[in-house]
Amino acid sequence: MSRYAAFLRGANVGGTALRMAEVKQAVEGAGFTAVKTILASGNILFDHRGTAAAARELLEQTLRASFGYEAWALMCELAELARIEAAFPFPKEVDGMHSYVVLCSDPAVLDELAALELSPGERRAKGDGVLYWQTPKGTTLDGAMGKAMGKKRYKSSTTTRNVRTIQKALA
Repeated sequence: MSRYAAFLRGANVGGTALRMAEVKQAVEGAGFTAVKTILASGNILFDHRGTAAAARELLEQTLRASFGYEAWALMCELAELARIEAAFPFPKEVDGMHSYVVLCSDPAVLDELAALELSPGERRAKGDGVLYWQTPKGTTLDGAMGKAMGKKRYKSSTTTRNVRTIQKALA
């Protein structure tokens, strides 16, 4: 049995309203155990006997069937998430900046985003299956990375989380 962290793309933004208590119920009903939600932005911890790929497929199917929206989840085992958080290459707390991890399940998309020309003040570094990204506060959606991440093309293979959210998942 493995412990996973799943990060839902687009939960509680853009008209997709999910109550985390209901998400927890649906996820438990699908056979996941030790389910815990973190914050109200689609962060779920759970245990599952199968592979990460099998757990992702079951989770997405469950959410689509239960809530009627196009659910996308990016996930990893907690040990992997701890390595991702520890490898953040910039100071995590910088006045005037947001620190993010962009989780990505498609290596071609990861390479594409890693090659994107950044806006002034943004910085990024490629990690193992992730991009580490810092952007000035107030520019998350307006900078080059934010605008790129909003494109439909990236919905199924990427999601972004603040480093603090990842730390809460690990706590």
